[in-house]
Amino acid sequence: MIKQAFFIAALLASAPAIAAPLSTTSTIDPATRARIDRILAATPLIDGHNDLAEQLAEYHEYSIAGLASGTAARPNHPLMTDMARLHAGHVGAQFWSVYIDGKITGDEAIRKTIEQIDVVDRFVAAYPRDLEFARTADDIVRIHHAGKVASLIGIEGGRQIGGSLPALRQFYRLGARYMTLTHNQTTEWADSATDDPKFNGLAPFGLKVIAEMNRLGMLVDLSHVSPDVMRQAITASRAPVIFSHSSSRAVNDHPRNVPDDVLRLLPANGGVVMVNWVPAFLSAAMLQHDSAKAAEEARLKTLNRASTDAVKAGVKAWEQAHPAPAVTARDVADHIDHVAAIAGHDHVGIGADMDGIDSTPIGLSGVEAYPTLFAELIRRGWTDADLARLAGGNLLRALRGAEAVAASMKGVTAAMDRLPPAP
Repeated sequence: MIKQAFFIAALLASAPAIAAPLSTTSTIDPATRARIDRILAATPLIDGHNDLAEQLAEYHEYSIAGLASGTAARPNHPLMTDMARLHAGHVGAQFWSVYIDGKITGDEAIRKTIEQIDVVDRFVAAYPRDLEFARTADDIVRIHHAGKVASLIGIEGGRQIGGSLPALRQFYRLGARYMTLTHNQTTEWADSATDDPKFNGLAPFGLKVIAEMNRLGMLVDLSHVSPDVMRQAITASRAPVIFSHSSSRAVNDHPRNVPDDVLRLLPANGGVVMVNWVPAFLSAAMLQHDSAKAAEEARLKTLNRASTDAVKAGVKAWEQAHPAPAVTARDVADHIDHVAAIAGHDHVGIGADMDGIDSTPIGLSGVEAYPTLFAELIRRGWTDADLARLAGGNLLRALRGAEAVAASMKGVTAAMDRLPPAP
C-alpha cells in the first residue's frame, strides 16, 4: 500500500479533468550538465526522504537483493531506487525513511520500527561500495568525498516511539537523525495535517518530545503536521527544524504543504523545507483530478457491492476518459522558487519521496533524475551558490545547528517521560 493518504476536503465528482500539457527536457546540454556535475561534486546532494525500506518490506519480502542496478528482478513492483541510479543522480546523502502505518501504536509500533531500521541496516551493509552510514554532518561530507552515498535514517511518525522518550533515545543511537512528529493521523500528542485536530497544535508531551530531540541532536521534522504544530514546534525548538518532504501551500492548496506564514518563520529558526515530488502536492490540477477519481471510485463501490471486478473496470474506464494532467520538473521548480522567495534561498532543499509514491512528475521517475530538476532551475537563472544551498548546503547547516544545540545541552538530564497506555 502506498503510504501517502491524500486528504480531500471535498470530493468533486463533476470536476473536469485539466490536461494542459507541460513539457520537460529529456536531455541536458553538455554545458549545463558540466555545471551540474561541478556543483554536485563540491556539495553533497542530500535528499530528505526515500521510502525504499518500506517498499522492500511490503512488496519484496524484506529482500535486499538486486539493488545494484535496474529493477528486472522486481517486475511486479519496480523500484525508483538502486545503487547505479543513485550515482547517476549525483546523490550525496539520503535520509532513508523508516515508516510504519500511523495507526499502529504502543509496543507494536516500536517493534515494527526496529524491523524497518533493520532493513536499512541490511541494505547499507550489503552495498558497502555505494553506501555508508553517517551520524553527523561531517560524516556526510566525508562520505560524499569518498564517492559514496551517506546514509541516515528518518523516523516517519511520532507514534513510532510508543509514547516513550527512552525509545526515542534508542532510535537516535540506531542512527535516526530526524523524526516526523505525526504521519497522516493525529497522535496522542500532536495534530496531523490530514486528520481532525485534538490539541490545536501540540500537547504538553509533544513539547517534551521536541526538547528531548533538541537534547539529542535529532532534527524535528514538520512534514505531515498541522499548521498549528508547525508554528508551535518552530517556537519551541532551540534547533533548526526541517520539513523532510513538503511543498508550498500558496502554489497548491494541499493540507500537506507549508503555508507562507510558516515559511516566514524559518529564517529566524534556520529551518529547511525539502520540496516533495508528489504530483497531487505539486499541482492543483492533479489534486482536482485525484478528487474526482476518488469520488467516482466511491460511487462505483456503492453501485457494485458484490463485484470488485466491476469497480476496477469502472475506474479504469474513468481514467481512460479523464487522463491525468501532466506534472513535470517545472511544477517542482515552481514550489522551490516560491519557498526561496518567501523563506529565502537558505531555507529550501529537496525531499523527493522516492519509492513512497505511486507516480512521479514526468521526467523525474527515479533517483537518477535530480540533474533534470537542476537543469530547470538553471534555465530559470539560479546561481551556482543557490543551487549548492538547495542541494545540501542548507540541510548541512541545519544538522550542524542541531548538533551545536545538543552540545550546549550536555548537562541536561535525560527525561524519562512516558505517555500512559491508551484506555
